[in-house]
Amino acid sequence: MTTQVTTTDLQTFTQDWLNWYRAQEERLADPHGFLAITGLHWLDDRPQRFPDAPGTWSTDADGVTVLVDEGEELVVEGIPVRGEHHFGVLPERGGVNAVWGNADIEVAKRGGRDIVRPRHPDAPLRTAFAGTPAYAPDPRWALTGRYVAFDEPRPTTVGAAVEGLEHVYDAPGRIEFELDGRPLALTAFPGRTPGGLTVLFTDATSGVTTYAANRVLTVEAPAADGTVVLDFNRATNLPCAYTDLATCPLPPTENRLPVAIEAGQKIPRERGGA
Repeated sequence: MTTQVTTTDLQTFTQDWLNWYRAQEERLADPHGFLAITGLHWLDDRPQRFPDAPGTWSTDADGVTVLVDEGEELVVEGIPVRGEHHFGVLPERGGVNAVWGNADIEVAKRGGRDIVRPRHPDAPLRTAFAGTPAYAPDPRWALTGRYVAFDEPRPTTVGAAVEGLEHVYDAPGRIEFELDGRPLALTAFPGRTPGGLTVLFTDATSGVTTYAANRVLTVEAPAADGTVVLDFNRATNLPCAYTDLATCPLPPTENRLPVAIEAGQKIPRERGGA
């Protein structure tokens, strides 16, 4: 049975959350973070120029190519690039950040398509950023769950913040838990740390007090008996909550929770949040 996690030290719990919240905000407001993006440019085999990046860009079966204008240069992995440069075939959800003056030029693949996404520190969205509203941390929303691995990872196709784009993840299992005695479950995707998990979800607050399309929860690797902690106080907005220049995935259908998770980050001020 799933039970709620309690704490005897609310001050420590709150301080830990504040440290997490501040780290999230610092990462978001990084000079080359998502708030610094000035364009989302989709590449094809036609050479294209963009107002916020140097050179002429294209892609084909051999990957992304840029032809840098005379007198300009990109720095790719520490090496100055002039003239023509081949980035090669990029892996899905992978990419390279090339330096151009004080800007980063992200070259990446999303949904099977190559993109150029410049990041400029003086982007108005970044310079005007005033922080993200959030619910006050409450131990009630730190829940114990049980991770149940699938016999084999299940390829799971989800939509994206960009219309017509899809993402495919190999879901390794699901997390079962209870909220106020109600049994619930969430399909989990691989996390960024060994054994860790990522959960995309919406709930009854989505579009009301929290961002409508999605939020994300990072879950540490399950214990030997499958126990995990779902700390919804750390439910985080994805970049698409702030900018239309992001390609964030949407939750799978089964992760649309029929309950209100009144915890974590709320609708950003940039989207009209309080």
